[in-house]
Amino acid sequence: MKNSKYFLRLLASAIVILLASCANKIKLGPDGKPVDSRGRPTNPYPVGSYDHFKAEVDYPKTMNVWKDESLLSATNSDNSRIVISLATQRGFFMNGDQVVIDYPISSGVPSRPTPPGSYRVLEKIVDKSSNSYGKVFDVEGNQVDGETPGVVPEGGKFVGAPMRYWMRLTWDGVGHHIGPLPRSRRAASHACIRGPSAIMPIIYGKVKIGTPVTVEK
Repeated sequence: MKNSKYFLRLLASAIVILLASCANKIKLGPDGKPVDSRGRPTNPYPVGSYDHFKAEVDYPKTMNVWKDESLLSATNSDNSRIVISLATQRGFFMNGDQVVIDYPISSGVPSRPTPPGSYRVLEKIVDKSSNSYGKVFDVEGNQVDGETPGVVPEGGKFVGAPMRYWMRLTWDGVGHHIGPLPRSRRAASHACIRGPSAIMPIIYGKVKIGTPVTVEK
């Protein structure tokens, strides 16, 4: 019996050493992605793992989302935070130092950039509409050129762009909310950080006023 237990311990140790040895042999290409012995893209990580998601050829430009369901259930307004990467146009919903959700975002265009920095959620509104950008209609209800309240013709109206599941980061109009994401995966907003409609309600429900938000260059 003792010999069997000893053998099992030796076998377990050997497996750990073998796995570590295999991990050390993973070769990375110029873009930091795993490649095989011929330099061709490969993905040696278990399907469904975060390492596998990040090793995919189209990451970070993919529109796909990665989510750790078990970690998500353990994440709440007391242990969560948000990290935004302007360089990769990705958002990361975090529990401490662990990634819970990795999702695509669209930040501000060069003329109206999203300012990097450390913030906190200042305000939460589910049905928020923009006060500055939207659609302009004439008195007959026809859409006309212009997207700000200052160009509304007499008798017409301005309808603010929807910014549902709004989480304010600055008092001068920068927030994180649902918004259209270009398939080209580029910055396209007026300084706000847009996120996917399927993901923003989840994050909104897990954060509170005061939750930390870091916007990285």
